[in-house]
Amino acid sequence: MKLNTFLTAVVITCITLASCKKSTEPIKTPIVQTTAEAAKGIVSKEIPDTETITENTEDPKDELIDENGDPIIIGKQKRATLEKEPYKKWFDKNYKQHSLDTLTMRAIKDDLAQTDITLFMGTWCEDSQREIPAFFKALDIVGIDSSLVNIITISEDKESPATFLEGRDVNYVPTIIFKKEGKELGRIVEYSIFSIEKDMAKILNGEDYKHPYAE
Repeated sequence: MKLNTFLTAVVITCITLASCKKSTEPIKTPIVQTTAEAAKGIVSKEIPDTETITENTEDPKDELIDENGDPIIIGKQKRATLEKEPYKKWFDKNYKQHSLDTLTMRAIKDDLAQTDITLFMGTWCEDSQREIPAFFKALDIVGIDSSLVNIITISEDKESPATFLEGRDVNYVPTIIFKKEGKELGRIVEYSIFSIEKDMAKILNGEDYKHPYAE
């Protein structure tokens, strides 16, 4: 009887340990790709001006959710999307809190207006939530049309529909890329070193500027 009781206890213990190990493994929500039609014809420089591109989920359970329970949107976005709930709460807060460097922005206004800007961000990312509202506030103060900025949101696994990330070497978000006549002038990666305004000025003026992860 004692041997049987011991063996039974061992079996129960093993089953319990196996269950705990499985339950501690991270659960990865599958990334559902967009349709082939959404991806067709996309090139690196020109991103189609379409409505928000998100995953085509057949089951609501497949929706990507961040740690706060907010939907993680993926694809080409419009600024207006970031100014609506549930993203409005952090966008408005950080937009208001950012202290503008008006003099720097006025000095680079003309160059900035002639520059192609593409930004990659994550609605789940605290750095994006801090830097992107500040970036748009800087554009607003000098009247730069923010609708000309290509906004691409990506997942926590650094994935995005179609070929939005192809050839762009985006490893951290936010990443704001500045181009003129097809040539990259520079990029702000994850956070500004001096300030969002001064970092842009250094890039546009051709000064020696390196983002935190530059080699």
